Amino acid sequence: MVLVRVFSLLMVIACFDSQIIADDGPVSSLESSSFLNNGVTAPRGNSSEYPENTLPALESGIEIGADWIELDIFTTKDGKLVVIHDRTTKRVGDKNLMIPDSTYNELLSVDVATDFRKRMHKTIDECPMQKIPLLEDVLKLVMKQNRTRVSIQPKMDCVAQAMALVKSLNAESWVGFNDGNLQYMIEVKRLAPEIPVFWDRGADTNFDEDIRIAKQQGFESLILHQSGITTEKVQKVKTAGLDFGAWTVNERSTMESLLDMGVERLYTDHPRMLLKLKMDR
Repeated sequence: MVLVRVFSLLMVIACFDSQIIADDGPVSSLESSSFLNNGVTAPRGNSSEYPENTLPALESGIEIGADWIELDIFTTKDGKLVVIHDRTTKRVGDKNLMIPDSTYNELLSVDVATDFRKRMHKTIDECPMQKIPLLEDVLKLVMKQNRTRVSIQPKMDCVAQAMALVKSLNAESWVGFNDGNLQYMIEVKRLAPEIPVFWDRGADTNFDEDIRIAKQQGFESLILHQSGITTEKVQKVKTAGLDFGAWTVNERSTMESLLDMGVERLYTDHPRMLLKLKMDR
C-alpha cells in the first residue's frame, strides 16, 4: 500500500512538472502569464557569446533569463521567413547571397557563424557551422517555455506574412514586434492589436511627436537610441503612460547611467552582464 501511494505521488509530481516546460511542444496559453519582466532584451540573441541570430544565440538568450530576445526577418525568393539582420549574408557568412533573391535551400549553404568564429578566434569545433534559421523554427523553440518572449523586427515588407505564421502557431502570447518603420508597426496593430509594439527611434527624432504617434497608434513602448536619452525624455514618456527603452547598450557604465535615469528596458549584446548588474543593484 505504501509503495502504491509513493508511486501515485510521484506520478502527480511528474505530471505537474511536465506542464511547466514541455520539451516536445508549447506550454499552455494559461501558463504563458508567467513571463519574466526584467527589462533585458537580447537583440539577435546572446550575440556576445554565440553567432548572432542563430538558434544557439537565441536559445542562450532564453536560458540566461532575458525576458525578451529579439530577431530580424527577411523573406526569401521562395517565400520563406528567415532570421538574419542584413539583406545579404556577406557580413556574417562565408558567401555573399542576397536574401530576397535566394531560395532557402541556397541560403542553407552559407555558414553564418563564419564572422563570429574569426572575430572570437575560435576553431570549427569550438564554434560549429550555423545555418540561417526559419522564423517558424524559432517560434517553436520559444513556445516550449514560458519565461522569455521574442520580438520580431521585419527588415522588409513582410509583417502580414509573419503575423499569419504567428497566428497559425497560436504564438501570439509569446510575440512582440519592433522596428523604426512606422507603417510596419501600424500594420502590426491593425492585424493584432493585442501584440505589443516596441517602436524604435533614433537619437534626434522629434520626441514629442514620437510620443504623440505612439499614443495614437496604441504602441506600448518607445525604444530610443542610447545617445539621445535624457532624464527629461524619460519623464515625458512615463507621464504619457508608455514604457521606455534604450538600444543598443553594451558598456557597463552606460547601463548604470541609463538605469539611474529610470530607463526601464535596455537592449544589449551582453545580456548576461546586464542581468548580473541588475541583480547586484
